[in-house]
Parts: sequence; C-alpha cells; structure tokens
Amino acid sequence: MAKDPLNEAGLHFDELNKLRVLEPEVAQKTTELKEECKDFVDKIGQFQKIVGGLIELVDELAKEAETEKMKAIGARNLLKSVAKQREAQQQQLQALIAEKQMQLERYRIEYEALSKVEAEQNEFIDQFILQK
Repeated sequence: MAKDPLNEAGLHFDELNKLRVLEPEVAQKTTELKEECKDFVDKIGQFQKIVGGLIELVDELAKEAETEKMKAIGARNLLKSVAKQREAQQQQLQALIAEKQMQLERYRIEYEALSKVEAEQNEFIDQFILQK
C-alpha cells in the first residue's frame, strides 16, 4: 500500500470524510473518555448530594442527641434536688417528732403530778368531811 501523504503529515479523514488532526481511533477513544469523565463527574455530584444529605442528617441527630442529653442532665439534677429536699424534710419531721415526744413526756409527767395533787386533795376533802 502506498503511503498517504496526509497520514504522514498527521492529517486524517473521519467517517464523515472531515479532515481531522487526530487519528480516528484516538478521536473515538478521546470521545469515550470524555463521556466517561462526564458520567464520573455526574456520579461525583450525586455522591456529594448524598453525602451532604447524610451530613445534614447526622448534624440534626447530633443536635437532638445534645438536646436529649441536656434534658437527661436536667432531670438527673432535679431528681438529686428532690432527693435532697425529701431528706431535709425527713430530718425536719424527725426533729418535730422528737419535739412532740418531749412535749408528750412533759404532759405525762405533769398529768401524773396533777393526778397526785388531785388524789391528795380528794383525800384531804374526804378527811375534812369525815372530821366534821
């Protein structure tokens, strides 16, 4: 086969008989690579959208977790506070019980003393009546 002077000069004809600088195979592979790159860029864009959505979801979940954590801390502190209040109230009630028991003991002693005085006075009255 005779050498084509155009091929030697680096010029080629494509399937539409247009004059090209690249060989048809190289042009076809370049077009295929361009399509693959476009698909790759599209897939990367989709991946970025998915990752962006995932990041937003994770951020939202983190905020919710932080909110629940703060609620739990608040509830725990409230529970501790209520426990301390109950303990203080229990101590106050125990002190009140001790005070009332002491008062009861005083009243019992006073009652016994008054009962003795009454008995003595009744005896005195009985003796006084008998002497008349």
